Amino acid sequence: MNTTPRFEAAAAGTTSASPPAPVTGRARARRLVIDAPTRMFHWLFALSFLGAYLTAESEHWRALHVTLGYTLGGLLVFRLFYGLFGPRQAGLGSLWRRLAGAPAWLRSAGQAFMLRGERPTVQWGQGRNLLMPMLVLALLALVLPLTLSGYASYQEWGDVLGGDLVAELHEFLGNAFLAVVLGHVVLIAGLSLLRRKNHALPMLTGRVEGPGPNLVTNNRNWLAAALLMSVLGFGAWQWQQSPQGLVPGQAWAGTASSGEREHDD
Repeated sequence: MNTTPRFEAAAAGTTSASPPAPVTGRARARRLVIDAPTRMFHWLFALSFLGAYLTAESEHWRALHVTLGYTLGGLLVFRLFYGLFGPRQAGLGSLWRRLAGAPAWLRSAGQAFMLRGERPTVQWGQGRNLLMPMLVLALLALVLPLTLSGYASYQEWGDVLGGDLVAELHEFLGNAFLAVVLGHVVLIAGLSLLRRKNHALPMLTGRVEGPGPNLVTNNRNWLAAALLMSVLGFGAWQWQQSPQGLVPGQAWAGTASSGEREHDD
């Protein structure tokens, strides 16, 4: 009895019915949604504020605090210009468009808390999506008064008004900025836990998993590198302007008034 055809048929059946190879993590579709200059701005902005806040109460680090404050102002100027003249996905107008449904959502949320009996349905997912652009816009809006009040405080313009009003305003704005930053971080962490997805990772890699076209067609690595070099170059220039470097900060040649006080002493 010839069993060869049976074995060949079995082998052929096994081959045709074999499952496909599993898809590895590298083979997953990933889309580029955030370009390099936007990500570079984000992290330079965050690190500048963190460094400025940590050095706010120390005279020893005063010059570094001032330099980081100027850096925040410069980064704001870059973001405004990039939002106006950069690619569409980096435009600040997208934040305003995302907030278009805020009035209707606030009305529905207010009715849900105020009415008794049958309450209207509140779309809490929409509320979370509205909160993110609100926090981002709040951070950008606070930079200008924070920087200007810091400059006025450093120049001792508060003496003209009497008391420490300018310094107290600067401290209040710094704490308000910190509160918004913490709200931003908590929201990102909460969404990551709720959706079981790292929502902070795209700001590092620029990519998200999932099918679809890339929102970013030109990553503009050269502009991100230019932004980084500009910040580092400004810090180096400030270091050269200070006779004792950015660390001591007490005797800093950044202003004429400080030089005059040293000369009077």
